[in-house]
Amino acid sequence: MEPAAAPYQNQRSIHRGGPQRAFWLKQLHQWHWISAALCLVGMLLFALTGFTLNHAGQIEAKAQTIHRLAQLPAPLLQMVGGEDERKGVALPAVVTDWLSGAIDVDVAGRTGDWSGDEIYVSMPRPGGDAWLSIDRATGKVEYERSTRGLVAYLNDLHKGRHAGPAWGWFIDVFALACVVFSVTGLLLLKMHAAKRGATWPLVAFGLVLPLILILIFVH
Repeated sequence: MEPAAAPYQNQRSIHRGGPQRAFWLKQLHQWHWISAALCLVGMLLFALTGFTLNHAGQIEAKAQTIHRLAQLPAPLLQMVGGEDERKGVALPAVVTDWLSGAIDVDVAGRTGDWSGDEIYVSMPRPGGDAWLSIDRATGKVEYERSTRGLVAYLNDLHKGRHAGPAWGWFIDVFALACVVFSVTGLLLLKMHAAKRGATWPLVAFGLVLPLILILIFVH
C-alpha cells in the first residue's frame, strides 16, 4: 500500500502553496514563453553582433564604392540654381524623379544643405554611406555610395545607427520584451529555488562577475 501512496504524495507536493501559487506559476510560465518567443531571433542577432562589435578590429571589412555622374537638364537646373544658402531643404519633386531615373538614386523625402555653389544631400545607411552633390552653376550631378559588407550592416543595426525610426521602435519593443523575459525568469527561479540549491549562488555570480570586471579592469 505504501508505493501506491507515492503518486498522491507527489501531486500534493506539486500543488504545495495552494491555488494562488499555481495561478502565479501558470501566469509566469505563460509570459516567460511568450516573451522568449518574441525575443528569440532578436537575442540571437544582438548576441552575434555583440561578438562582432567586440572583435571589430579583427574582422576586416573592405569597402565597396559606387560612383556615378550625370548632368542636370537645363529646365531642372533653373529650379535649383542661385546662390542663396539654405539648410535642411528638400529637392523639388521633379528633380528627385529625374535623379531616380537617370542614376537610380532615391532622394525623395531627404533634405539637403544648399550653399552658394552646390546642394549636398547626405544619405548615411547601416553598413555604409552615400552622398549626392549638385553643382548649382553647371548642373553637374555626382553620387557616391560605399558599403562595408554584411557584418558592418548588422553591427550598425545593433547600434541603431542610421536605421530609421521603424528600427528604433523595434529596438524599444525588443528591449521591453527582454525585460519581461528576464523578470519572469527571475520570479520563476525564486519559486523553484527551494528545490534547486545552486539557484541563488549562480544568480549572485552572474551579478558579481561583471561588477568585479568593471571595478578591476575597466578604467
